Amino acid sequence: MKTADFDFDLPDDHIALRPAEPRDSARLLVVRGGGLEDRIIRDLPEFLRPGDALVFNDTRVIPARLSGVRQRPNPVIGGPDGETLTVEVEATLHHRDAPDVWSAFMKPGKRIKAGDRIRFGQVHDGACELSRLDATVADKGEDGLVVLKFDLSGPALDDAIRDVGVMPLPPYIAAKRAEDDRDRLDYQTVFAEHDGSVAAPTAGLHFTPALLDAIRAKGVSTHAVTLHVGAGTFLPVKADDTADHKMHSEWGEVSAGTAEALNAIHASGGRIVCVGTTSLRLLESATDQDGVVKPFHGDTAIFITPGYRFRAVDVLMTNFHLPKSTLFILVSAFAGLETMKAAYAHAINTGYRFYSYGDGSLLIRETAS
Repeated sequence: MKTADFDFDLPDDHIALRPAEPRDSARLLVVRGGGLEDRIIRDLPEFLRPGDALVFNDTRVIPARLSGVRQRPNPVIGGPDGETLTVEVEATLHHRDAPDVWSAFMKPGKRIKAGDRIRFGQVHDGACELSRLDATVADKGEDGLVVLKFDLSGPALDDAIRDVGVMPLPPYIAAKRAEDDRDRLDYQTVFAEHDGSVAAPTAGLHFTPALLDAIRAKGVSTHAVTLHVGAGTFLPVKADDTADHKMHSEWGEVSAGTAEALNAIHASGGRIVCVGTTSLRLLESATDQDGVVKPFHGDTAIFITPGYRFRAVDVLMTNFHLPKSTLFILVSAFAGLETMKAAYAHAINTGYRFYSYGDGSLLIRETAS
């Protein structure tokens, strides 16, 4: 399909810069049977049934945006001996490739090359170096990713990233305001357990302990999967045809116990309700052609477009996404392109808040109604 088919106009003032308070007071647009219903997140239990399974992503966002300088010897003949040229750079970590290696998106990135030394963090008084993290550019791919081999490894590297990094707010928020201490709490779900994401699974940001209690009281079971969201989630689809778009891989895990529980839910007539496109993409990656969820441990680069046959997921709760993004393409595959265009037009006309800190939608496929 043409990428232009998934475009729409969104007024700039519809982009949420802070989440709703309390979290479960955000609006919820229910999309089912061709109809639209305006509710709030706190109403979610009304649309769930005893025996359903709610699946959420328990990844934790790390402070994955690092600022520093690129260091390179001065190549000028006759220049000062030992002089080092420095350029300010910024890296957004994307995927952990080894205990001491991350792939990252860097800017400015065009002149970055293998062998460059990058020093992240702060240098005080020209001598006493605090909160410093050094890396070498090991490789640079055609897809814009730079491979960084850090001088630290494992837990020591994790600690250093926490010291020097900031929360990687999405570009559409970061362009309007700076990250602050409040984001360290706001940009994390109540499910967050396993470090590794550089972007929040944003549908999960709406949940509170009280809402989870109400869902479980309805007879709905809750289950965790882990997908470490990469920075590629913010990249637009630049190809004219969706078939030509290449997804960046992300690491995920579905445990054997969770797979067994979800298969039992389907066998007994219950529905699988995914909180967010991340848990949906992971479950669909873990499910075979017969609809059986298998244990999964590894990378997935699944790109779901209209025409895809969903094998595991019956209901999807998700936020409102960017035009021409892989996520808007996914929800169009799930609920139908024309249905989603109508839903988004309604959301824009009635003042719903968009993107990571925005309002939510509940997409109930006709086969799951």
